[in-house]
Amino acid sequence: MAGDTARSGATRSAAFRFALLLAAVFAIGSAALLVVVQQQIGRYAVEATNGGIGAEMTVLKGEYVQLGRSGLTDAMARHAGVRPEAPYRYLLLGADGRRLFGDLPMSVARKGWGMVEVTEPAPGGRGIRKESMTTLGAPLSDGLTLIVASDNYDVQMLRRRLGRFTFLSGLGITLFALLGGYLTGRLFLRRLARVNRAVDRIIEGDRAERLPMIGLAPEFDELTHNLNRMLERNAAAMEALRQVSTDIAHDLRTPLSRLHQRLEQMQDGPAVEPAMIDDALAQTSGILATFQALLRIGSLEGGVGRRRFAQVDLSELMDRIHQAYAPVAEDAGQTFHADHAPGVIVEGDSELLAQLFTNLIENAIVHAGAGSIIRSRVAIVDGRAVATISDNGAGIPAEERENVFRRFYRLDASRHTPGSGLGLALVSAIAGLHGADHAIPDTDIGLTVRIAFRKTPTES
Repeated sequence: MAGDTARSGATRSAAFRFALLLAAVFAIGSAALLVVVQQQIGRYAVEATNGGIGAEMTVLKGEYVQLGRSGLTDAMARHAGVRPEAPYRYLLLGADGRRLFGDLPMSVARKGWGMVEVTEPAPGGRGIRKESMTTLGAPLSDGLTLIVASDNYDVQMLRRRLGRFTFLSGLGITLFALLGGYLTGRLFLRRLARVNRAVDRIIEGDRAERLPMIGLAPEFDELTHNLNRMLERNAAAMEALRQVSTDIAHDLRTPLSRLHQRLEQMQDGPAVEPAMIDDALAQTSGILATFQALLRIGSLEGGVGRRRFAQVDLSELMDRIHQAYAPVAEDAGQTFHADHAPGVIVEGDSELLAQLFTNLIENAIVHAGAGSIIRSRVAIVDGRAVATISDNGAGIPAEERENVFRRFYRLDASRHTPGSGLGLALVSAIAGLHGADHAIPDTDIGLTVRIAFRKTPTES
């Protein structure tokens, strides 16, 4: 079916139409070139013929002046006998208009330049041919008249051969262009059919399918590459949405069940206590916050948010966060130190980056414990902007460090503390959106989270 489509649609393809356009342009250009070449050759031939006739006339006049009429006729006979087809022919008329020498017809007997057509036997006795001749007549002393002529047969043959060659060459190249356009159209449609089959599979639900490269030109491959990037981005967004739905179904069931039970108790009780209402409202607020966090993570993992990217002064951002949370840490019996190198610039969304580091600092305040020291550092390391949030609390076991960035994952030691287990998952999503590496390196004590951005842009 694809082969039939390629054959039937090749003449309707853009490649064939483009080849047809080129063939038409070439045909018009060939015709114009032929006209110009013929005009140039004709002009050159006329000038060459006239120059030769004029030179011959000058030579013969010199012979006549030096040797008289007999010397002139001897010179004409000698020139005419150089080869079988002499370049010049002559006619010498007396004062009474009688032919004295030469084989030209009497119709050419005129003074000055002229152009006549004569009918003469073809060489070798092959019939009769018409020839166009250029003539030059000049008077001599004693009333004589000399006419020198040269035929234009060779020039005419050259013009005809040039026209025939140009026509046949143009026709051949035009047919070749049409054939090349047809074959190119078939090849293009055949490769395009592969793309269409891949699109059909994507429409039918195969999210892993990608478009094959067309391969005819770099611009087509670039288009295919960008379309595949778009498909990957859409697939990531769909996967994030699916993951959000799964997380909601599995991890919000318990708090919703508790809320339902609380409402039933309020319904069955003789009176509704304000504490029960407050508890239900607190549970509702927690569920809504969880929903909001899940949707935010899903949108970030799907790539939403890059439109707001700009250069962000990470040092200044971290200074503001330190000023805001230093009193909070002090109220919790902790110390919050900052060591921020000035002028560290990254590319990103300032609000999301603030959310990332706020989550890390709040996590440290909640889990490091009273008396702990929290440190915030920003520096350039190997050309990359690197930010770390560390504390000297209990830390996280090495085998659990990858799991803490998963949604709803909580360590056993932190299950009694408030929270939904989405703070570090949101950190992971924001870091991924910014192309930054996030890791928990090995430390002797406490917990350190390291965020390393890909590169540090220079300020313009």
